[in-house]
Amino acid sequence: MSITIERKAEVIQAHARSEGDTGSAEVQVAILSERISNLTEHFKTHKKDNHSRRGLLKMVSQRRRLLDHLKDTDHGRYAALIQTLGLRR
Repeated sequence: MSITIERKAEVIQAHARSEGDTGSAEVQVAILSERISNLTEHFKTHKKDNHSRRGLLKMVSQRRRLLDHLKDTDHGRYAALIQTLGLRR
């Protein structure tokens, strides 16, 4: 369900704004998106896992709050991030 250390490092490197950046909104949203996609796959086989479903809803809410913050502060970064992650259709 969780992402591996190697995959997390790849996601951080791909979305970091500068060297050593692990806390920017872009990196946090990218990591949450990766975890959400992994949990979504998990629920395809474990339909009754309601405890993990609660965690999924919390992660989706956290990602939504981070995206709202990014949209309010810098709309260009927001647009670029949702384009690269493919969050909007």
